[in-house]
Amino acid sequence: MNFHEDFVAGLRERRIAPKWFYDAEGSRLFERICELPEYYPTRTELALLDRHADEFAARIGPGAEIVEFGAGASVKVRLLLQALEAPRRFVPVDISGEHLAEAAAALRADFPGLAVEPLAADFTASLVLPPPVGRRIGFFPGSSIGNFEPDEACALLARFRRWLDGGALLIGVDLIKEPALLHAAYNDARGVTAAFNRNLLARANRELGADFDLSAWAHAAFYHPPLRRIEMHLVSRRRQAVCVAGEVFEFDEGDSLHTENSYKYSVDGFRALARRAGFEPGPVWTDAARRFSLHWLEPAGGVSERTSG
Repeated sequence: MNFHEDFVAGLRERRIAPKWFYDAEGSRLFERICELPEYYPTRTELALLDRHADEFAARIGPGAEIVEFGAGASVKVRLLLQALEAPRRFVPVDISGEHLAEAAAALRADFPGLAVEPLAADFTASLVLPPPVGRRIGFFPGSSIGNFEPDEACALLARFRRWLDGGALLIGVDLIKEPALLHAAYNDARGVTAAFNRNLLARANRELGADFDLSAWAHAAFYHPPLRRIEMHLVSRRRQAVCVAGEVFEFDEGDSLHTENSYKYSVDGFRALARRAGFEPGPVWTDAARRFSLHWLEPAGGVSERTSG
């Protein structure tokens, strides 16, 4: 589905897919979120990538091709690219074409010997990659795998395995932790996450001619312990009717639009999920506080398991 069809269908179900957050403005807001003091995942993962870059490079090997799913600004992959020996090509994949093109241009300038071939696509639906030019390695940083229901996450990992054609996957996974830390990360004091959430409605106004009054919607994010996930919602502050592409939707005060889940995993829980998807879990790298993890996954059939601290 395109944004129009999926958004209207989502309004009927009171649930919008989080992939639609990422137009150009949404992508810029997410970059600001990543710099917030409350938002631990980005700085924690960057530190892990920096600390273990040589280990990753040794596992990837020379002349590899890196495919980054949900590339965004491609900040984290730079630490990998700097450590690799003669990488052949980088294929960043992202749903936001404008943002992707800007990031690709910056990478070409900073890595003049690297072929950078951006692919504007929705990898949650379907994806056609160019023929590989070296060993194909997947990179899926951040905590994006947590945006999917566990069965959906398993199916996505299985598609990654097929698309990588025998290559490995390096993936970021947010870990279970104190609810207070999670609450702060998704309810920052500066209100950037709230603006990111409401930008979904602003995007509908811009692209679909909708008439959402952004002030009539409150940002709500909370941790649901039994499901081990953060939920994000937009909550109607009053009774209202909204017109989107000629169709009217009515909301009572307190009605919500569910805009995102972010599941948190234990290390063992994610490794079990990866096995279900046809991967053989390899090493796991975590920070000292065990807030975040990076997992090395090979296609099932031959890697010994060990854990790095």
